[in-house]
Amino acid sequence: MTPDAGTTASVDAGAPPGMDAGGPPDAHVVPGTDAGEGSRRDRLFPDSSWFYQPVDAAPLRANSDATTQWLTDNGGWGAGRFQIDFSIEVLAAAADTPLMTFTKTGDFYNPDCDDVMMPVPMGGALEGESGYACTSDGDCHLIVIDRRVNRLFEMWRANIAGGAFYGGCVAAWDMTRVYPAEGRGEQCTSADAAGFPIAPLLFTPDEVAAGEIDHAIRFILPNARMRRGFYVRPATHAGAPSADDPNAPVYGTRWRLRADYPLESLPNDGARVVARALQRYGMALADGGNIALTARSDRSTVAQWDGLLGSRDLDAIQPNDFEVLDTGEPIALTYDCVRTPY
Repeated sequence: MTPDAGTTASVDAGAPPGMDAGGPPDAHVVPGTDAGEGSRRDRLFPDSSWFYQPVDAAPLRANSDATTQWLTDNGGWGAGRFQIDFSIEVLAAAADTPLMTFTKTGDFYNPDCDDVMMPVPMGGALEGESGYACTSDGDCHLIVIDRRVNRLFEMWRANIAGGAFYGGCVAAWDMTRVYPAEGRGEQCTSADAAGFPIAPLLFTPDEVAAGEIDHAIRFILPNARMRRGFYVRPATHAGAPSADDPNAPVYGTRWRLRADYPLESLPNDGARVVARALQRYGMALADGGNIALTARSDRSTVAQWDGLLGSRDLDAIQPNDFEVLDTGEPIALTYDCVRTPY
């Protein structure tokens, strides 16, 4: 599927409201790649953003042990194992990438979501798909880095098929900005239920092959294994958590792999790279679902997952191998989004 549905515009003519259209990049960027992405020299957001901060010495929540034990006793990770999902695509806009309008679906929420035109790179794909048609009826995230305007566009439930472009919630992140504690807004979602940006929390095969992941990692749990009615920083929202126990994991919590975890017991160097990142930068509870960790697809990366890391190479890691960090008191979930002005 090529991005020929909907109305298109050049960046200069159709930059999203509130966004200054910058000049085109010096060279064409292959869809799905971004030169230097994930490196310390060229991160997506400023270095002081929360997901780049080490947490290996951060204090623990008072009920850290009770929370990891509760999860152990109540089904553990989704599907019962610490599995990795490699299906999320991250695309990059090129100089000639069009901006396209879309028809909002019931998954677009006001005022949480951004009413903007989406860059749609030629030859790209949605999460879990071979192109832009959402054939699986899954999350079908459309994630595009557009350095022409220094924005990260993330859409949930995208679908471009039959000459039409339909889309759910869009978060248009300003990559020049260090967002405040309330992110894009208190009680506001994004393309991820916790209100996080997705792309900077995905680990990539290029990072693993290089031997270092220098940021927090996105993880998810089934909604029935998260505490009902609350979220905690750095989250600004929660999806549909339904556990009534106060020791159940809370949306947004950051978890750290214990420093004494025996890394040598893991099956390969790739698994050890991920585990070291979980010890130093931790993981953040971002959404509801069954596969615990999310990595970036290798569809357009230099390194490939095959032979580097398998989806079940971290299966041995259990909830009790983690500690839950103290990032503040739980915030009552109301779904009454108040956007942060900027």
